[in-house]
Amino acid sequence: MTTELLKNSMNKEEHGKGKRRKTADIVRMIFPLCMIPVVIAVGMSIPGSRGSSLVSVAVAILSCLPMFVSFERGEHSAREMSALAVMTAISVISRLIFAPVPGFKPVAALVIITGISFGPEAGFVTGSMTAIVSNVWFGQGMWTPFQMFAWGITGFLSGIVLQKSRLRMNRLVLSAAGIFGGVLFSLLMDIWTTLSFDGGFSIKRYLFYLVESLPFTTLYAVSNVILLLLMAPSLCRKLERIKQKYGIFLK
Repeated sequence: MTTELLKNSMNKEEHGKGKRRKTADIVRMIFPLCMIPVVIAVGMSIPGSRGSSLVSVAVAILSCLPMFVSFERGEHSAREMSALAVMTAISVISRLIFAPVPGFKPVAALVIITGISFGPEAGFVTGSMTAIVSNVWFGQGMWTPFQMFAWGITGFLSGIVLQKSRLRMNRLVLSAAGIFGGVLFSLLMDIWTTLSFDGGFSIKRYLFYLVESLPFTTLYAVSNVILLLLMAPSLCRKLERIKQKYGIFLK
């Protein structure tokens, strides 16, 4: 009887620890997502390029914060950080290669694939880091934090919804993810376009820019779908083999 009570007590304690750990993980992921829009909003009030630089650095730190905390706790290995660096580098290079083709960018597709294969945190880090690193060539500005958040949240949501889904390689699901990524990017970037007009937000002006950017949004969404259908099945298989071989992102 005493042994059974002890086992039950230990099970309850382990269950409690697991529940607290899960809650901490959720808070660790959600906190940066909530803080990034606040930081961007504050940064919009700082005039000049200094404000955009400070906000970009702050958003970069917030984007990587969950991974850094996990790394310090031993939850993420150096190999996992290296894998993220490689995916970010591929995404940056792809943006540079396709720079002459307006609206046709592989970034969203690669960020979605990263989220599907490595999880939401990895998707967010890859998306946000792609924006700030690639803008070393394309130019930094107050639009950079918006791009970081737009691509980052695309990777994050892809990981949340599709990482453990059996339908993640379904063509219709991949197509929906590509369209969602294109539309979400336009919705978020047009907030920046509206604010950049006079520093204020007007819903009428925002809707005008959404309609005006519809051809770009359509092309971007279609390119996401094409690239996901072409790349996702084979690339996700390769990333899955890497995960199993090196024991990364298995949690």
